[in-house]
Amino acid sequence: MQLEQLDELMTAEPMILTDNYYIGMMSGTSLDALDAVLCNFDDDKPRLIATHSKPFPAELRAILLALCTPNGTAPLAVGEFDRFSELDFWGLASRLYGDFASEIVNELLAKTDLTSDDITAIGCHGQTVRHRPEWCFSLQLLDPNILAERTGIAVVSDFRRRDMAVGGQGAPLVPAFHQAIFGQDETTDDSQTVILNLGGIANITALGDDVTGYDTGVANLLMDGWIYRHQGVSYDKHGDWAKSGAVDFALLDKLMAHPFLAQSAPKSTGREAFNMAWLDEILADFDIMPVDVQATLCEFTALSASREIAKFAKTHNTLYVCGGGAYNAHLLTRFGYHLPNFAIHSTDMVGISPTWVEAVAFAWLARQNMLMQTGNLPAVTGAEKGVVLGVVCFG
Repeated sequence: MQLEQLDELMTAEPMILTDNYYIGMMSGTSLDALDAVLCNFDDDKPRLIATHSKPFPAELRAILLALCTPNGTAPLAVGEFDRFSELDFWGLASRLYGDFASEIVNELLAKTDLTSDDITAIGCHGQTVRHRPEWCFSLQLLDPNILAERTGIAVVSDFRRRDMAVGGQGAPLVPAFHQAIFGQDETTDDSQTVILNLGGIANITALGDDVTGYDTGVANLLMDGWIYRHQGVSYDKHGDWAKSGAVDFALLDKLMAHPFLAQSAPKSTGREAFNMAWLDEILADFDIMPVDVQATLCEFTALSASREIAKFAKTHNTLYVCGGGAYNAHLLTRFGYHLPNFAIHSTDMVGISPTWVEAVAFAWLARQNMLMQTGNLPAVTGAEKGVVLGVVCFG
């Protein structure tokens, strides 16, 4: 490249994006499926065009779950994988995840009249397999090169580490989206709106002039793991199994003593802190029926999150719930018990189905990146400043 050309490139005006179609992709701590949405941002707020979701292939899910556990891949290192270390499984899973995400994007587009040329970018979170804010790193597994090549669309990924580079936790990232999309309604000094996301982990966003948010602890992760162990199903539909049991308050007290719950915000957590091994260690001192453990785990989720939500209560309070836990009727009943001064609704009430809120958030974050606008909230993550999140792999 000639020096004159380089000078022209460096002094050029920022690219103006005219296409407002973005795809968002999210797979959370629960590892139940990879969700994708196609959104239009013509009026700066997302309008859902199409949605798609598929359960993870069994082999990929097994590797991802193993990678989420320190030294957890050893049982998989047999047969053709007998010489595999964690790094080998990381590389394999990154490729498999990229292939799977590409398949989902192409199937999503097939539901519409749009082509890859119409899409500005894909925002793909990848799968968190390790989140260690105390050591200033977070690892999301995905090969964006594969996703960009298989779809022909630019991919924005690796959203968390730029926030961590400026002193943040790298999580939660959705409060910035919540504030941009849900926080524009008229508010008063005596009213409070809180968004509660119930995925594998629970996090809250308290909207307002001084928006704040953080992880409150576990949501569905332990309930899902416990019912899978005892009934072979992936989740407790409507919370019916938990509802049929009785809360063991001695066990509940032990669970509520988890040190994360006493930490001050900003804070974030994951499977590193809340996992089945931790639960089994506690249960070793108890003799409780499995159904009563499930009832207690449900109450643990409701109580730990409710105590944090209650801190933001004013005269008039509204709680909007998203994530898979929004469909757990028994769990929502328990939130109603602990938060009697909150009107509780799903995010359907404000225009986005609970299933798709986080995927839409990553479409929004991809757009923020492409527009070179900040995507984090320093008051939420603890970062020193707002920064543009994500790395782009062009299609």
